[in-house]
Amino acid sequence: MIKVYNKLLCELGPKNWWPADTPFEVIVGAVLTQQTKWENVEKAIQNLKVRGLIEAEPLSKVDTVELEELVRCTGFFRQKSNRLKNISTFFYQNPDIFEKPVEELRDVLLSLNGIGEETADSIVLYAADKPKFVIDAYTKRMCKCMGIDGNYRKLQSIFEGSLPVDVPLYKEFHALIVEYGKRFCGKKRCSECILVENGKM
Repeated sequence: MIKVYNKLLCELGPKNWWPADTPFEVIVGAVLTQQTKWENVEKAIQNLKVRGLIEAEPLSKVDTVELEELVRCTGFFRQKSNRLKNISTFFYQNPDIFEKPVEELRDVLLSLNGIGEETADSIVLYAADKPKFVIDAYTKRMCKCMGIDGNYRKLQSIFEGSLPVDVPLYKEFHALIVEYGKRFCGKKRCSECILVENGKM
């Protein structure tokens, strides 16, 4: 996989994700980005910042109807507002949660309502700064094109097993995959793909 990383880095340049000021903003963004574009998430985060709601305590106590309006632009706003309230309450009550080991932290996050594997791993990697490779739709699609099949955990083990255990590398690689997916996979520029020739890495 390191060859794939180097090709993407050469093609796209460094991305330096995640665009957030604090770890809790990463958590909010990870929840809001479910089933929507990042541009919509940025609008919602700005709405929350203006209201001083980008921290766990105030977000956990905000009126639900008000929160729904602030995140409406991300779609599924009622569902997401409920998830944000529950998750912010959890993080307010458990401020030291990121001190847990990676797998234990991941299990705790997965036990929370509305947190699936991709969201949990995004929080582990980008908010907690712990090594856990994020597998998203673009990653799955790319792997399939390269002849690599498997469920979430299998693909994750392939990436983690073939890369150094390095948080900045994991972050950069995932960001490159997302950017490449947007430019090529999302626009069906398959004939221009620079990865397929690599086969199974």
